[in-house]
Amino acid sequence: MMPASEVGGGTALPKLSYRAHPHLYEINTWVWLEGLSAKHGRRLRLAEVPDDEWDGLAALGFDFVYLMGVWERSEVGRRIFRTDPRNFPEFDGTLPGWKMADLVGSPYSIRAYRPDPRIGTVDDLDAVHRKLRARGMGLILDFVPNHTGFDHALVEQHPDYYILGSQDDFRHDPGAFYLAERGDEVYFVACGKDPYFAPWTDVAQLNHFNPACRQALIGILKSVAQHCDGVRCDMAMLVTNEVFSRTWGHLLQKWPVPQSEFWTDAVAAVPGLTWMAEVYWDLEWKMQQLGFQFTYDKRLYDRLSGGTPAEVRGHLCAEMGYQNKLVRFLENHDEPRCSAVFPRERIASLAVLVSTLPGMHFFHHGQFEGAKIHVPMPLARAAEEPADQALRKVYERVLRISSADAFHAGEWKLLEVRSSGDDSFEDLLAYRWRLGNGCKLIVINLGGRVAQGRVQQAEPTGELPKCVYRDELDDQSYGWDRVTVAREGLYVRLGPHQAHAFTVSEAFR
Repeated sequence: MMPASEVGGGTALPKLSYRAHPHLYEINTWVWLEGLSAKHGRRLRLAEVPDDEWDGLAALGFDFVYLMGVWERSEVGRRIFRTDPRNFPEFDGTLPGWKMADLVGSPYSIRAYRPDPRIGTVDDLDAVHRKLRARGMGLILDFVPNHTGFDHALVEQHPDYYILGSQDDFRHDPGAFYLAERGDEVYFVACGKDPYFAPWTDVAQLNHFNPACRQALIGILKSVAQHCDGVRCDMAMLVTNEVFSRTWGHLLQKWPVPQSEFWTDAVAAVPGLTWMAEVYWDLEWKMQQLGFQFTYDKRLYDRLSGGTPAEVRGHLCAEMGYQNKLVRFLENHDEPRCSAVFPRERIASLAVLVSTLPGMHFFHHGQFEGAKIHVPMPLARAAEEPADQALRKVYERVLRISSADAFHAGEWKLLEVRSSGDDSFEDLLAYRWRLGNGCKLIVINLGGRVAQGRVQQAEPTGELPKCVYRDELDDQSYGWDRVTVAREGLYVRLGPHQAHAFTVSEAFR
C-alpha cells in the first residue's frame, strides 16, 4: 500500500541506455537553487533553471545528474534542527549569521515523496527529466529505505510499519524514541539509527521485518521510478536482514526474519531502474549481489586520503565484476570537501584517477570550483566562496580525456611497475585501457617525492618499431622503441603527486 501523499502519475520515459563506467554529477538541489536565485536576482525553482546549466553538464560528458534532496522535507525534522543548540556551532562555521529561515531540515527526513514546494512540482521534475534525457543524460533521485520523517503519512496511517517501543523502553532511553499520538492512542516510535551511532532524532525507523511495510516501500519505489532513471539508496545496508536484525533485534520479538532480502524483492519489482547504494562496512559485494549496479567505494576514498600507495594498489587488484560496479569519488554530500581534505597539488592526479578507473565516476556540485565549505544537510545555503577557475579548467580537461571511448568500452588492466634504480617505483600506480588497436595508459605518482620506475606491458598493439606516448594532460609527446619498451618497460619519472594520461600509438614515420 502506498500512501496517497506520495508522488504519483507521470509517464515513464523509455529505458535509458548509458555507457559502461559512467560519469555522474551530484547537485545539492536546494543549495544550488539558492545560489542560482542569487545569481539571477529572482527566486528560481527547478523548472526555471536556465537550459545552459543542463547544456554545460552535457558538454562535460556526464551520463547522470543526481538531484539530491528534491523530496518534501519534514516539518517536524526541521523544528528539531532549529531547536537543538548542539547543531548551532556547525551551522555557525558554515554560514556565519545564519537565520532560522536558513534551516530547512534534512533531505533525508522525508515528509512525502513529492517535490518540496521550494523545489517545484511533479510536473517541474518531469520537465527537467525530459531536458536531461534530450541531452543524453539520466536522472537519479533519492530513495531512503531505512526511515521517514515523523510527519510522513505512514506514521499516522500505519504505525505498525515502524519500530515501536514500550513506555518502559521510552523511559529507559527517551532520546531514542518519538512520542506519536493518534487520538487516545500513544506510540513510542523509534528514531532511525545505524548500529554504530546515536539515534537520528529527526527520523522515524521503519520496520523492515513487517511484510506490509516492505510492500508500501516498494509501492513508493514504483512511483518514484516514473520520474527518474535511477535511485541513490541512502544507507542501503541498514535494511539487509542481518544488519537490521543486529540493530533492532531487541524490539523485533513478534517479527521473524523475512525469507527474502528487501533489495532482492525491490529490484525484481522495479525492472529497468538503475540502482546505486550508499554502503559501508565492506558490504559492497553483498549489495551488488542483491541487485545494485553501483555501490559506493568508500574504501578507495579512505586509502587516498589516509592510506599508502600500496594500499591503493591492493584495492585495485579486486576482480573486475566487483570493480565495474564501484562508485569512485573524492567528495559527496556526506564527506568533507575535496579541496579541504587534499592538498591543491594532489587534486589533478586524483581527479585523473577517479575519472578513469572502472566503475562509476562521481562528482559533486562545487567540487570543480574548489569549494571548501561542507554544507550540513539542514542548511539551505553556505557562505560564499571564490571559485578556483584554474582548478575548474583542470577538471574540464580531465573530463574531456576520460570521456574517450576506450575508458568506457575498453578492457582495463592494472600494470606492474618495476624499479629503475631505487624504491620510489613503489609510489607509482599504472593501468591501461585497450579498445581495438587503441590504448590509453594512466600513470600516477601517489607519493610526495619524485618517483621513477618502468611500467610493464605498456607498448601498443601492432608491429611498427616505434611508438608514441602523447600525454593529454600537457600535450607533450614521447617517442620510444617498441623492443625496448617490451623488454625493459616504459620508463617514467614523475614529480610528487603528478600524473600522465597517455594516448599510446604506433609511429608511422
